[in-house]
This record gives sequence, C-alpha cells and structure tokens, in this order.
Amino acid sequence: MEVSQHRPDDAHSLRKTGQPSSAAGLLPPLSVLDLALTQEGASARDALAAVVSTARRASELGFRRAWVAEHHRYRSVGSVAPSVVSSHLASSTSGVRVGSGGVLLTNHAPLAVAEQFTTLAALHPGRIDLGIGRGPGTNDIDTIRALRRGADRATDDEYRADLIELLGHLADADARRVLPGADALPEPWLLSSSVAGSELAAELGLPLAFAHHIRPDNTLEALGRYRERFQASRWCERPRVLVSVETLCATTDADLARLGRPAMLVMAAALEGRGAEAPLLSPAKAATEPLSPALEERLGQMRATQAYGPPEEVHRRLSAVASQTGADELMLSTPVYDPDDRLHSLSLVAATNA
Repeated sequence: MEVSQHRPDDAHSLRKTGQPSSAAGLLPPLSVLDLALTQEGASARDALAAVVSTARRASELGFRRAWVAEHHRYRSVGSVAPSVVSSHLASSTSGVRVGSGGVLLTNHAPLAVAEQFTTLAALHPGRIDLGIGRGPGTNDIDTIRALRRGADRATDDEYRADLIELLGHLADADARRVLPGADALPEPWLLSSSVAGSELAAELGLPLAFAHHIRPDNTLEALGRYRERFQASRWCERPRVLVSVETLCATTDADLARLGRPAMLVMAAALEGRGAEAPLLSPAKAATEPLSPALEERLGQMRATQAYGPPEEVHRRLSAVASQTGADELMLSTPVYDPDDRLHSLSLVAATNA
C-alpha cells in the first residue's frame, strides 16, 4: 500500500474551489488501478482472480484502462509482475486497455521491458499501456539489491538514462530487433508523484500519470510545471494528464466506515514504517483494531483529498479534482477487502456518470 506524504495543512488544498457535480457535468474518461490486494489468509490465486474480475467489470462499464502496479514484499499486495498480469488481463478481457501502473524501471534492464511490452502489443495491438515509474513499490534496500544484482538504489541520472534507453528501444523496435516485424507498440506513460518526475515527462514528451492518491500536495504544482515545459514528441503531441484518485463509493456512512477501515489500518501501519508487514484484515476484524486520535485525524485529512462518500459526493469530489487539475482522465484506486465491494463501488461511480 503506497503512502501519501502530504502535510496535514495541505489536506484540503484540492477541495477549496471544487465545483458541485451539477456544475461539473460528466467526468472525464475513467480507468482503474488494481494492486491485487491480498486478504489475510487468502491465496495469491484469489487475489489475482479478483484483478481479472475488476478489469472485466471496468470494461463492461466503459472504463478506458485497467492497470496493475509493481510492488515487492508487501504482505497485502499481490501485484509483483505487471508484464505477466497485463498479459493475462489482455487475454481475459476485450475493449479495455491494460498495462502497468507501473513498471519500476530501475529494477529491470530497459531492453527486457521493451521486449516484454512490445510482445504484448503484438499480441494485443492497440490495447497495451507501458506505465513507467520509480516509486515506493520497492522500499527496502535488500529487495532493491536483489532486483538490481547487488546495486544500491538507482540515482536520478540512472533512472533518466534507463528511461531514454527504453524509449529508444521502443522507437526503433523492429530495426533494433527488439521484436522482428514489430508493427504495434505499447503506449508509454511516465508515472510521477513529484515535480521532478513531471518535468522529466515534459522534457521527453510523454503523457503523464500523476499519483494524486499518493502526493496530493504536489499535484497542482507538478501538473503546472508539466504543461509549461512540455515538448511534443512522437509519443505525444500535446500534454496529456491522467490523475489517480483513491475512491470508495457506498450508499451509507456505515458502509463507508466499514469498508474503508481495513485499508486505513494498512495506511496507518505504513505511516509508522510497518506498511510492508501489515495484513489486510476483514472489515469485522479491522473494526476491533484501535487507532490513536492523532492518527485517525491524519488519516481523515488524507482521505479528504480523495473521493470517499455516497454516489453524489464521490461524483462531486472527482469533478473537483478533474476541474482543478484539467485531467484528461481519472484513474480510480479502490482499496477494499472484498472484491465484490470493489466492483460495487466502481459500478456506483459509473452510474453517476451515465
């Protein structure tokens, strides 16, 4: 579970001028991010089957994309190999675009990533996204060294060089024999939760997926810098922005509190440096776990920047984010215990946008 680092005094920064849904009208295209949340005591097979169900439902609802992330050694997250899961999703769905949100590029050889996703694009032309990032999906140094064959955490310069190398492989996939006869490419996106990452996306002319659900305090500055500095490229002629929002839609306050509690406990553990080991408890068990008043308040402030509430309120909050950020798309992350509740939340959101 990724952790927002925003300061408490920034918690309402994106709500102050939000317009009500009646003024905002329809939302921009919606997509979904799934971390393959693993219930306490459940199997990886169960968690990954739920990802397929989410992607299928997203496709039925007219969502544009279904992305999976790359995390390692998190007790509550089963999304460790986005290229493998993306391949399965593409074969298990139709219509919806699938891909990574994202591949942590510094963990992999750029050529290997290019080969994997160009192969996916050949198998499923026009449906594969390659979201690239370097975020907190790998936090501990032992995991980093294991993935990087003994090397320490990558520097900014190494990340930039890897990204440029990857784009070079994609740009000339057939001539360089990344994939002989390649006639379809994945759509590259740069993931960011910082101003620096957004500036890099602008420099390289990449569409930007901004993690508002991780660093909402950075959102407006980062997107402004991206648009100011954007340089057109073969990948993108104009700035394109996707904004991710943690979203839980339920019809009653009691359901919101019950369904949101398990992920809140995981987030609380992450704020205390224990996120990797925190289990995703059932709502019934989570209801018995106490939190300090100070931590409850901080978590409430964090959720105030996202989209929690009954349908009309969720629509209003998503509209406010879309209006203030100028997002071309919104990507919903719904961290709840039961996959059926996740699907119900997505259906409620889609119904408000019909």
